[in-house]
Amino acid sequence: MASATDFVGPQKTIAQNDDRIFALLSDLSNLEKVKDRIPQDKVKDLTFDSDSCSVSVDPVGKVTFRIVEREPNKTIKFVSENSPVPVTLWVQLKQMDVMDTRLRLTLRADLNPFIKPMLTKPLQQAVDRLSEVLASLPYE
Repeated sequence: MASATDFVGPQKTIAQNDDRIFALLSDLSNLEKVKDRIPQDKVKDLTFDSDSCSVSVDPVGKVTFRIVEREPNKTIKFVSENSPVPVTLWVQLKQMDVMDTRLRLTLRADLNPFIKPMLTKPLQQAVDRLSEVLASLPYE
């Protein structure tokens, strides 16, 4: 039986206002600006619109992440479609000061006991890497 496992990325500090960060991240069509930062050896056929992002990932195939909830300047919640395991991803923002916002990613995957040992490390690495990428985006 599968159980929910959370993978939490490191808290990142972004020297920008939370409304700017939220505006960029809550409209996935903004990914066009950062396509070149995504490792091509890991991700192929990246497509997106304002509410969803699809990628082909070896050996899984095409996976789509769709925004299902937006809480302005606080949270963006994604769910996976066509994924071998159900995944939910939260982008959480907390403004500490005018130009000081903290970002944290949490990925929850329903993993059965057989695949959990194989997927724990790659999923944690993916969350950590995505945290780095999101923290380094140009939010001006």
